[in-house]
Amino acid sequence: MTDVRFKPVPVPDAISRPYCEGANLGEFRYQRCAACGKAQFQPRSACVYCHATDLRWQKAAGGGRIASFSVIHRAPLPSFKGDTPYVLALVDLDEGIRFMCNVLNCDPATVRIGMPVRVCFETRSGSDQKIPQVEPA
Repeated sequence: MTDVRFKPVPVPDAISRPYCEGANLGEFRYQRCAACGKAQFQPRSACVYCHATDLRWQKAAGGGRIASFSVIHRAPLPSFKGDTPYVLALVDLDEGIRFMCNVLNCDPATVRIGMPVRVCFETRSGSDQKIPQVEPA
């Protein structure tokens, strides 16, 4: 059972471990297929495009843009209550991958689709695992 005093953190497995380790080093890592050359995120054991299994980990530069977002006013867990209102966003990184994260270090009313952002990392209470988020670029 999750301790509701703390925000959830990923539990690395064999496939996601390089991603989680990268986050702890301040790197956003994603996979690129050696067979078809396409980038993918979330970490998987096979390419979602061609099903090849030769996936290479790469480090994203960290720049991107907001593709979509929602301002959250009602916390999903007690551990998020102090953050409301906060922004949950889909972000398109320059490397061609999309990921979901929070937009930190800005007024939620200023967030816009197409807004330039950069990856930053949040350290969550109760864990040593850092979580990739974004902030205005």
